[in-house]
Amino acid sequence: MEMETPSADKRFSTTKQRPNRRKADLAAVLRKSWYHLRLSVRHSDRVPTWDAIVLTAASPQQAQLYDWQLSRAKRIGRISASTITLAVPDPDGQRIGSGAATLHAILALAAHYHKLGLPLDPEQVATAGNNSTNNDASHMPMVSFLAKKHILLLHAGGDSKRVPWANPMGKVFLPLPYMGADDPDGPVPLLFEHVLAIASCARQAFKNEGGLFIMTGDVLPCFDASTMILPEDASCIITVPITLDIASNHGVIVASQREIMAKSYSVSLVDNLLQKPSMQELVKYNAILDDGRTLLDTGIIAARGQAWVELVKLSCSCEPLILELLKSRKEMSLYEDLVAAWVPAKHEWLQQRPLGQELVSGLGKTKMFSYFAFDLLFLHFGTSSEVLDHLSGASSGLVGRRHLCSIPATTVSDIAASAVVLSSKIAPGVSVGEDSLIYDSSIFSGVQIGSQCIVVGINVPGDNGKTVEETVEDSFRFMLPDRHCLWEVPLVGCIERVIVYCGLHDNPKNSLSRDGTFCGRPWKKVLHDLGIQETDLWSSTVMQDKCLWNANIFAILPYFEMLTLATWLTGLSDQKTNYLLPLWKNARRVSLEELHQSIDFTKMCIGSSNHQADLAAGIAKACINYGMLGRNLSQLCEEILQNDVSGVDMCKDFLDLCPKLQEQNSKILPKSRAYQVHVDLLRACNDEAKACELEHKVWAAVADETASAVKYGFKEYLLESPSKMSASTYQNKFDGCVDRFFHPRSVKVELPVRVDFVGGWSDTPPWSLERAGCVLNMAINLEGSLPIGTIIETTKTAGVLISDDAGNQLHIEDVTSIATPFDSNDPFRLVKSALLVTGIVHDNSLESIGLLIRTWANVPRGSGLGTSSILAAAVVKGLLQITKGDESNENVARLVLVLEQLMGTGGGWQDQIGGLYPGIKFTASFPGIPLRLQVIPLLASPQLILELQQRLLVIFTGQVRLAHQVLHKVVTRYLQRDNLLVSSIKRLAELAKIGREALMNCEINEMGEIMLEAWRLHQELDPHCSNKFVDRLFSFADPYCSGYKLVGAGGGGFALLLAKDADCAKELRQSLEADSSFDVKIYDWKVFLQY
Repeated sequence: MEMETPSADKRFSTTKQRPNRRKADLAAVLRKSWYHLRLSVRHSDRVPTWDAIVLTAASPQQAQLYDWQLSRAKRIGRISASTITLAVPDPDGQRIGSGAATLHAILALAAHYHKLGLPLDPEQVATAGNNSTNNDASHMPMVSFLAKKHILLLHAGGDSKRVPWANPMGKVFLPLPYMGADDPDGPVPLLFEHVLAIASCARQAFKNEGGLFIMTGDVLPCFDASTMILPEDASCIITVPITLDIASNHGVIVASQREIMAKSYSVSLVDNLLQKPSMQELVKYNAILDDGRTLLDTGIIAARGQAWVELVKLSCSCEPLILELLKSRKEMSLYEDLVAAWVPAKHEWLQQRPLGQELVSGLGKTKMFSYFAFDLLFLHFGTSSEVLDHLSGASSGLVGRRHLCSIPATTVSDIAASAVVLSSKIAPGVSVGEDSLIYDSSIFSGVQIGSQCIVVGINVPGDNGKTVEETVEDSFRFMLPDRHCLWEVPLVGCIERVIVYCGLHDNPKNSLSRDGTFCGRPWKKVLHDLGIQETDLWSSTVMQDKCLWNANIFAILPYFEMLTLATWLTGLSDQKTNYLLPLWKNARRVSLEELHQSIDFTKMCIGSSNHQADLAAGIAKACINYGMLGRNLSQLCEEILQNDVSGVDMCKDFLDLCPKLQEQNSKILPKSRAYQVHVDLLRACNDEAKACELEHKVWAAVADETASAVKYGFKEYLLESPSKMSASTYQNKFDGCVDRFFHPRSVKVELPVRVDFVGGWSDTPPWSLERAGCVLNMAINLEGSLPIGTIIETTKTAGVLISDDAGNQLHIEDVTSIATPFDSNDPFRLVKSALLVTGIVHDNSLESIGLLIRTWANVPRGSGLGTSSILAAAVVKGLLQITKGDESNENVARLVLVLEQLMGTGGGWQDQIGGLYPGIKFTASFPGIPLRLQVIPLLASPQLILELQQRLLVIFTGQVRLAHQVLHKVVTRYLQRDNLLVSSIKRLAELAKIGREALMNCEINEMGEIMLEAWRLHQELDPHCSNKFVDRLFSFADPYCSGYKLVGAGGGGFALLLAKDADCAKELRQSLEADSSFDVKIYDWKVFLQY
């Protein structure tokens, strides 16, 4: 069916209350993007990631730094291990423009792939980098290879003149602690990592067709790239509507109102490109939209299919073109020149530009489209003040203001609540003003930092061995005025690190004659006040404009002399210039430009790694000595080990403290946590054998703690041998009914299965033993019957005969022989465990009588419907009935919790609750001894029940997976205090409460949204809880549904598909049954309301 071309106002309609939406969208988009990034890194087979990530750099030295950062990103889980990473410097360190840098980067990637030993013809591949003629045939092997790859290219080779303190690290790697509080023990989030998160969602738009995705290093474009559409065999530029005043200083895209890509109102052909257009140009070229705005070029460009092939061809033969640029000292821009080759209206203009003819010839056959990202938030980091604005403005609620830092008490320091302190150590006697940023620094006593300041990489020597009062009184005094930047740079060949400073609003590019400033003051005032001559700063032979960028102002002297000069140059010193001026004049001095070319990146990387390792060690030590092991020591140790010299020794010191941890009161520090810390530290010390040996104690402690929480004295009773049981115990347990066992008795217990809406994992030990849990689930029958059950009969023959619905049978003559641990392949371990937890094994009553136990579960194995736990509940309930024990649902649920620990499968209480209690219920658990459960049935109206039964499809996916495989990973992460896992389970429990309210108000669509978020959180907990088949099923069902998820722990089994309405449910059912590629079974079901 053809789609009508919409009117312009429909295509470019604005959203009401945009400012409010933007504030909310920033958090939502970033969280979704980071979730997708983590998923693609942890399970790239299921969620495709980039084949290669390439960064452009200004020099070979900067490329070395970028390679270090890329390796770090892989280590901390921001880039998949399967992704190739590469930093490519401009040739000979000479600027060639972003367009030529793009071609050069693709060529360098081809050479890198060849270096890795790919199975290509060496001569032909070598030609791609060395041949000086444009012979397409010689490059085809590499072209064909790269054409199938998905490449992320990030332009990061600028010199950051407007953000000079970010120059050493590279602006793309500046700190941006959005959502830093989500993972306080992890590294400080960087701008680069947020860009990676956004880009990870864009990968889906390429599907299986190779391509290139280009982004810039000084912009965070916040938009949901998972919905982005890219046309086949074409290039595409991402645009956003913007006001005309902003557009006049940027690139503008003129999109066609005639040619719109089918099935999408957001993709349109590009008619023209405008650079910093005037109002007259905007009108002339029809660039103004109906709402008075125009389309801004975001700097995000994609090439897919044939457009990517042609770009690779041109790149593989670009070496002579690059040499031509180098000789002529010209540049070729990506945003003006290269993209113009895809826009016919620009071809005539482009022919006159450097390499313009080659661009038109090589790329001009394919078209360029525009993708309108209407809600894109354009966070630009072009100036120092913009960086602070993004930390203190509308998005400040996302900012983690204290991250991996050491800060003194409020009684001995004055640090503003709005200040952002990251990876830094601050001594007592320091003050930091409002909205300032302190990063990667150690600041000693006596330093005062004003408001809206930026301090990076400062390591001021401190006074050791003195009291706080002595240190503050005797320390060197230094003040940094409001709105200033201060940073240190290690230089090649220099022992001292150079201290550098400037005003927050200084533009290093502004010349002396054009309102140039230094430390917020006009240059003329600086020169006059300090007695400095122009010739002291700028050589008379310099042909460039005299500006801060090339002013030889920063002296290289002993550390405290540099600080003294900083006080003088910033205008704060009251000392006479007859002392400081000669000191400054006679010192070796450098400019920002020279600094940029002389940075010792190796020393900077090692220094930063060691600094962060020391901080992590201090936090870990405090956690062990003074805390209750609430930090993620495994994660902290990863940072500590980055110190190659002392990292392992520090971890060994912590390991020596482990015996003291295990001696602590278990009511304060659970043994399972203490053992897990011991395991983590053993692994950090590379003692894998002992770590594996100790892991058994971790799980034994979890089982022990679970048993203790379920029933007083239960643990001791369970471990006693039958000979130690007193007659009174025997009589009390069976209430004098032993004689009646010789008369035939039979009980039958049938139970429904459960489907969980949300809250799973919060019911699982040890979480539920230490924190509150909340689950919303529902009991259902399948195909008109209760699918799980047992029949238990007394027999005159001693012993126990067990049989199941698979035809397995076992006769146990001596039940006292049943003991843990059980073989994981034992098909009867569930019934054996039930005999243990109900106390029958430890009773002499079965010496003269016996039991016949038959079990069945008419659902597929690994269904995720809680089958194992509910069958265990049925058997336990049946055994308690036949022995006249406490068969209350609450008691049975708690006993099943212990039973699962004995079986070694773990598991929580929600499955047995789901099967034991009818209908829909919200269940909360409260830690303590005993563990308390509160089951709150939902008084569901007939209308709600009917609508649920009409709209909810219960489907068996055919994918089988056992829950305990997932359980082991999730519980281990909890015991390690993985912050992302803890916050995810907290959110699941919160969603259960929200879901309860939604169902009580018959808001079924809201329930669908809750199911979707729950499903995302389940994948955060374990990316393997889904697979490609399930992903394809959900993608197929998405247009029909308001929500969907797998039940239980996931990984396979049953799925819930909540359709938008009853008609959608019918259509979806028919579509699935008609599609032979989905071998699924759709079950008829009903809410089980009463026993």
